[in-house]
Amino acid sequence: MGCGSCSSGSCGTATSPGCKNNGACHTGGCNKLNSFDWLGDMDLPSEQKFDIVEVKFKGGKKEFFRNTEKLPLFTGDPVVVEVQNGYHIGYVSLQGEIVRLQMLKKSVDDNETVRQIYRVATKRDQEKWEQVLKRELPTMYRTREIIRELKLEMKLTDVEFQADNTKATFYYSADDRVDFRELIKILASEFKIRVEMRQISLRQEASRLGGIGSCGRELCCSTWLTDFKSVSTAAARYQNLSLNPSKLSGQCGRLKCCLNYELETYLDALVDIPKVEIPLKTIKGDAQLEKVDIFKKILWFSFVSESTWHPVPSKRVAEIINLNKKGIAVDSLNVDPNLTVQPPLDKKPERKKRPTNRPAKAKRTNIKAGEEKANVSPETKKKRYPKKRRRKPATPPKTQQNQKPKPTTNKRKNNNNNNNSNNKKR
Repeated sequence: MGCGSCSSGSCGTATSPGCKNNGACHTGGCNKLNSFDWLGDMDLPSEQKFDIVEVKFKGGKKEFFRNTEKLPLFTGDPVVVEVQNGYHIGYVSLQGEIVRLQMLKKSVDDNETVRQIYRVATKRDQEKWEQVLKRELPTMYRTREIIRELKLEMKLTDVEFQADNTKATFYYSADDRVDFRELIKILASEFKIRVEMRQISLRQEASRLGGIGSCGRELCCSTWLTDFKSVSTAAARYQNLSLNPSKLSGQCGRLKCCLNYELETYLDALVDIPKVEIPLKTIKGDAQLEKVDIFKKILWFSFVSESTWHPVPSKRVAEIINLNKKGIAVDSLNVDPNLTVQPPLDKKPERKKRPTNRPAKAKRTNIKAGEEKANVSPETKKKRYPKKRRRKPATPPKTQQNQKPKPTTNKRKNNNNNNNSNNKKR
């Protein structure tokens, strides 16, 4: 994805922090245009081995170089290659016979224009390259400030330095043509390098930055998609998708490239489905088209006076259209009873009303079926219908008003009377 922790060297790291395989492991690495050498196990003599190697650079850029020195190279090895007015460092991505197939696919001729590989990158080359890579981020921030000062309508996306520290490529995106001649003069005088300005599209910008799509996977343009085809809203209409810009557009702001993946399948299925431009004429009324099931070849119609949808096969719809062109209104849509009726999505299903006149509940009795209450003996009545004991009413709590006043007596007088009676007895 072009993150700072990837090990392919395409995002600014010269050495791999994890498995030390420099992004060439078979598990995927950073998933930036990975390739697998499925012809690498072929045992061929060194003289018959194809001498052109595919080398990968920052941002997934790949080029072909000739191994004139017949160096023993392996996938993931850092190599110093020849570029215009200098040298650069990249990683070996493919070699052998599969490179010949890649050159045929990309229409690259095997001639003298293919540059050569100088050597395998030494430790000193890699240390020097690491120092060059540290200049990229400060240079990009400073260039953005200069762009704001010059008030240029452009967006700087990325900066790539050459390994020999003599040239830098500035990737930008803009809606209109930009006059950056003054910008190049300032950059060349400030950074002491040769400047190359390269305009990229919004989709190429998203592929360099990377990200996660709405499907939960990495962006196709940053993993395997290389050629970007034009996408129109007609692709969404053919697939019965809602024309919602927030759902149909990707991170680049354009329509998603995946809208074209299944378009041919839908176009083949739409051949047998007739075009319904006006409502179908029936004796019951006009039937309007509500929904089309492309792969089942079923069209759903609804009447104005009804809230249900009626499924009709595509062949029957074609027959009704031909009859309507002749001025004949059909008796019915000839609905297939095996198909289910689907309510419209806009209207909510009506709830069933509860009946108001409910039958009275039957009283529960202990009399068995076939018996009458009059024929029951009094003994069985006592057993079946025991008398309920009445509860006594609760007595009110005693208050000061309900309580009887106690007679007040003088304790001293009573004691004196008792003493006098005792004395008399003596």
